[in-house]
Amino acid sequence: MANDRLAKAIKRLDAALVRVERASERVAAKPDPEFARLAQRHARLRERAQEAIRAIDRLTGTA
Repeated sequence: MANDRLAKAIKRLDAALVRVERASERVAAKPDPEFARLAQRHARLRERAQEAIRAIDRLTGTA
């Protein structure tokens, strides 16, 4: 049951990242300083999320 909730949470996180990436591609055509800051923040958050997923994979033995 916990694994099911974890899998659903990961799927929601992945879907959110896809939405953010699509939005950033649309906005990239109009560069501005605020967008650049948000893009950098997104990259950092994406890396942290990927690190968390790798840690979960190691804990669950799926890595």
